[in-house]
Amino acid sequence: MFKNILVVCVANICRSPIVDVLLQDALPLKNVSSAGINALVGKPMHENSVKLTAPLGVDCSLHAARQLTAEICRENDVILVMEKGHIDAVMAIDPTVKGKIFLVGKWLADTEIPDPYKQSFEMYEHVFELIKKSTDAWVKKLK
Repeated sequence: MFKNILVVCVANICRSPIVDVLLQDALPLKNVSSAGINALVGKPMHENSVKLTAPLGVDCSLHAARQLTAEICRENDVILVMEKGHIDAVMAIDPTVKGKIFLVGKWLADTEIPDPYKQSFEMYEHVFELIKKSTDAWVKKLK
C-alpha cells in the first residue's frame, strides 16, 4: 500500500529524524525519509534526540537535515507531519499532496507532537514518548 513514507517537521533535526529511524527500524521493507519545512540543511540529528534513540540501537549517524521540496513530496505515498500547521506548510510547497498528509499522532486522537528545540531534556523525553506511541500505532497500520 504505502511504500515511500516521508516524515516532516520544521528543522529536520529533532522530531522527524526520530520518527524516521523508528519507522525504518520497524518497517525495513518501506522507504522512510525525512525533511524539514525550514530545514537546518546538512545539520545532524540534535544531540538530545540521539541520546534518546541510542538505547534502541538505531543508527542516527548518517542523518543530515534536508529541505522539503515539491519533488520530495511527490516521491512519497504518505507524508507524516508533527503539527496541524505543518499540513498547511506542506500544501504551500505542493498543493497536490493534500490527500496524503497525516499527523504522526493521528492514531492518538490527532495528537500534535510539540517542538522540543531549545527546551529541557525532560521536554525531549516527553516528545520522544509521544513519538514512540505514535510510531508504534503507525507501524501497525503500515505493515
